[in-house]
Amino acid sequence: MRGLRLNRVKVETRHSTKNESTPVASNKHEIWQEVLWGGFDGWCISETVSWLLTSGRAVTDPALFLKCLAAHLLRAGADVARIRITLNTIDPEITGRAYTWWRDQDEIEVFAPAHGIDSTPSYRGSPIEEVREQGRMVRYSLISDLPRKAHSVLKELKVQGITDYVAFPLQFSDQSVNAFIIASDHPEGFSSEDLKKWRALLLYLLPVLEVFSARSIIRSLLNTYVGPRTGQKILKGRVKRGDSELIECALWYSDLRNFTELTESLSTEPMLQLVNTYFEVVTNAVTRRGGEVLRFIGDAMLIVFTTEALGSVTKACSAVLKAAIDANNQLQQLNKDLVAKGLPVLEFGVGLHMGEVVYGNVGSLSRLDFTVMGPAVNRTARLEELTKTLGIDLLLTAEFAEKVTEPTVFLGSYSVRGVAEPLQIHTLQQFLQGQQSTNTPGVAL
Repeated sequence: MRGLRLNRVKVETRHSTKNESTPVASNKHEIWQEVLWGGFDGWCISETVSWLLTSGRAVTDPALFLKCLAAHLLRAGADVARIRITLNTIDPEITGRAYTWWRDQDEIEVFAPAHGIDSTPSYRGSPIEEVREQGRMVRYSLISDLPRKAHSVLKELKVQGITDYVAFPLQFSDQSVNAFIIASDHPEGFSSEDLKKWRALLLYLLPVLEVFSARSIIRSLLNTYVGPRTGQKILKGRVKRGDSELIECALWYSDLRNFTELTESLSTEPMLQLVNTYFEVVTNAVTRRGGEVLRFIGDAMLIVFTTEALGSVTKACSAVLKAAIDANNQLQQLNKDLVAKGLPVLEFGVGLHMGEVVYGNVGSLSRLDFTVMGPAVNRTARLEELTKTLGIDLLLTAEFAEKVTEPTVFLGSYSVRGVAEPLQIHTLQQFLQGQQSTNTPGVAL
């Protein structure tokens, strides 16, 4: 394991009688005692290791794990003032997470740096950069005055009473380098015996931390590509074709207006930036109200607000309607800036419906999609198509309108593709301002 440099006892190789070989065996015992336990002088890691190999492995939250680990180490007699664990991840927003424990604080500090931090002064030239770039242990004594060029993190720790700073590399099986950092406020810092024990402890700690890192990456990727609730179902084993359930939910289907014109009038990079801005506005409005973006379909979005998450179908319908209003208001504000910059405005059409759907895996045996299906989904999509014909950005079915407290405006009955009976269509008064219907009730579309 790179970075774990253990001070091993040198063993002489020699031919001797049986009695003469006894000291060699004793030395071998001392070697493994030092490698596996850091020796037994002073405080001992054995109780902490026992916890790591048993109940410690069952702690799934990294912050709680660090808090428990520190408690075991203090109980064992370890003289440590601060412990920090940094774990890389794969995430569209952050590079990883750092968990920091202080002896005189109850809460674990969690820091999730955004992408690009490696080019900032807080990272460049820091001990953590040194550990990751060189893959070796880094130690700084903070007892004496620090040189002017010392990194700011060391200066800050010295002000807080830290006398010794040691960062160990954690090289995982995928060759990524993370870090385990300890700090002492003892007047003389860590002793050589202390460091032997910390090195030995890392042998047991590293595989546990690699599991935490792997879990973080898996959750992040599932949250990013299928959503947190769907991701949890996949993690719990809902991975076979046909694994599905009937759920009641409020449904949202939306489409970006004039997307073809956007692609024709803008070059690729500005067009993608504008479309991603639109998706960001809608997604933020939806997630704040408890919904989940289930699928991006080109420039369209399929979104669910489940009764499981929100408590009842009435609450789900109320939440999705508020999210649609929020998104529309935010787009109106954004459009003022876009017009000022000479860019096309962003407009969308939204259909809202509610009902029972099949929620689960569909597809081939080896390539699946976790989605919702059923007549309610089809009606929601057709409702969104109708927004273009009527020139009204938000349409609701009668079933949906009955579940919300906001006053709605009845627009009439409309036949839509793939639905046998005409739909009773409603909207909100604010979405009628300046809108002109291009169709009349009862006309098939």
